[in-house]
Amino acid sequence: MIKVKSRGNETAEQLLRRFKKACEKEGLTKDIKRVAYYEKPSEKRRRRSRKGPKPLRTGR
Repeated sequence: MIKVKSRGNETAEQLLRRFKKACEKEGLTKDIKRVAYYEKPSEKRRRRSRKGPKPLRTGR
C-alpha cells in the first residue's frame, strides 16, 4: 500500500503529485490500465512473449 504523508505546509496539489509519482514508480498505474479493459488471450500471449522468456522452473 502506498502512503504519502504531508510535509509541513504542503498543498493538496503537491501531495497529490507526490502520490501519483509514487504510484507510477511502483507500476500501479500500468497495472490498473492493463486490467481496466478486457484483454484477449492472444494479446496476453503476445505481451508475455514481448516481455521475454520465463525463467525455467527447477525442483521437480
